Amino acid sequence: MAGLSGKEKAGCRELLEALSTADVITLTETVTRRMIYVTNKTEAIHAIVTYSESAREVLKRRKVQRDIIFAYLVKKGIVVLPSSDKNQLIDQALEYWKEPVTEKQQPKPTEADTGSLDYQLLGEQFCQWFFCLLNSQNPSLEQGQKQGEWGPQHFWENAILKFSYCTSEQNTEEFQGAQMASLRLLALVREEHLFLNPNLDASGLKSVNSPHGLVVVAVAGTVHRNNCCLGIFEQVFGLIRCPLVGNNWKIKYVNLKIVGQLAPEAKPSIGYQTDELCNFYS
Repeated sequence: MAGLSGKEKAGCRELLEALSTADVITLTETVTRRMIYVTNKTEAIHAIVTYSESAREVLKRRKVQRDIIFAYLVKKGIVVLPSSDKNQLIDQALEYWKEPVTEKQQPKPTEADTGSLDYQLLGEQFCQWFFCLLNSQNPSLEQGQKQGEWGPQHFWENAILKFSYCTSEQNTEEFQGAQMASLRLLALVREEHLFLNPNLDASGLKSVNSPHGLVVVAVAGTVHRNNCCLGIFEQVFGLIRCPLVGNNWKIKYVNLKIVGQLAPEAKPSIGYQTDELCNFYS
């Protein structure tokens, strides 16, 4: 039995405290199959977190209702979309209880012995990682496909997301902060079921080092929902190396533009010139 981590046990205990004593004891009987006798709420909660196979198993119990998880996340200062269902709230709680991201979880660009960095290679590796991680959150994907650890930990705290989309009219949204930026991007694939397919060929990806210390990565691709191509997208990232985690990069800026149209005749390409990208976030 895998069991719960220390942070998961502490979080589940706090959540279970919101239940009535009767509900907690009933839940204990279910988890332990009536093999453990408890006399009070504290003993019951201890038995639940000890004998449950995972934190997800605890949160999915019928007695642990959606409103309880929602209230817990809000109390912890986590921005929660009001439209989130119980499964989405469970994912957010599990993400909150995870240990900080290690450098193995983010791309590591190759650096030459001279210390010079291949920025085009960095951009390609970053986009492979980013879109694979984001698209893995799409519930339309085949069941059993492993989801990555999406969340605000991949963004700087003062990150900015600018999102524009053109259907019958032009719409623009702006989000400040790591939490809001990550949640809005997550909503695109998890709630709107979009799938972003980047063109990582030379025509669809450009990456440069800006004069201000940012690495600017621009990529174009197609937008899909299920088996339908909805249009094209163009996304520009501003990346800054994180000195606390070695060779990792975190997202400072994101500009995402989606244009609805018929399926493109050719692979989408980036129209920015190198000097335009260098000054994109100046």
